[in-house]
Amino acid sequence: MTMPPPPQQPTGPYGAHPGPYGGGPQPGPYGAQPGPYGGGAQPGFPQQYPGPGPYGAGPVPGPYGAPPPRRKRTGLVAGLVAGSLVLLGCLGYGVTMLLDGDDSPFPAATHKLVVPQLLVDGEYKLAQDMSGTEGKKILDTTHSPLVRTEGAAVAQYTAEKDGQVKVLVVSGLYGQIKKPDQQRRAMLDGAGTAKSAKVETPPKDVTPAGSDVTVECQVLTDTDSAVSFPMCAVGDENITLSVGVVDALSAGQQGAAPDLAKAAELTLKVRNEMRTPIG
Repeated sequence: MTMPPPPQQPTGPYGAHPGPYGGGPQPGPYGAQPGPYGGGAQPGFPQQYPGPGPYGAGPVPGPYGAPPPRRKRTGLVAGLVAGSLVLLGCLGYGVTMLLDGDDSPFPAATHKLVVPQLLVDGEYKLAQDMSGTEGKKILDTTHSPLVRTEGAAVAQYTAEKDGQVKVLVVSGLYGQIKKPDQQRRAMLDGAGTAKSAKVETPPKDVTPAGSDVTVECQVLTDTDSAVSFPMCAVGDENITLSVGVVDALSAGQQGAAPDLAKAAELTLKVRNEMRTPIG
């Protein structure tokens, strides 16, 4: 009697063979198969996250998505130097006590300083109003016979364009001021005496084009970061104001000479937008 041929064995682990859970033949792991990466569900295995498999077309996204863009060093440095600008802007007011006296009457108080949300035609946005803290320090340290203080304004502004960050710090007081030219110089001299500051270019008068207002500017270097920046001051019988600005040029390029004419023009714009009539 002729025996029937034995049943065919599976071709191996990578060929078609009956699946352990019944049904038709199950393709090997390297072929097309139903399951977590296909259309039908495959029993016996936990459900996987949707998406293309490691052997299919297209890249596999990382578990946490795309990493956030790294912050530019220039923006970080500008932010750090802003703290020094606040300190330097406030230091100058303590020097007013060294000025000569004046027996003439005080001028009328007609203008004050305000801290708007935007400055310089909307380019700079208010980041922090420190008038209640740093401004109070200005009022507490201003003991000059030439100044009757009514209030102070200290604020930090930032602007960003094409990934470049600029930081602007303003420090000022308002009230009744005799000899505003001396007060203006005292502000810059006081900033230059700080331990963290080095005077690179001494104060000089700059008159922006089309204006009759004198702005006094100097170049300082923050010794902690080796960043140079312009600081300018402007004053009249009602307000004195200093403006310091750090941009990508000064924060990212050592030895770059700040443009004092441009800094004076910026200071005048800040003064015009912050100085407002009383009442």
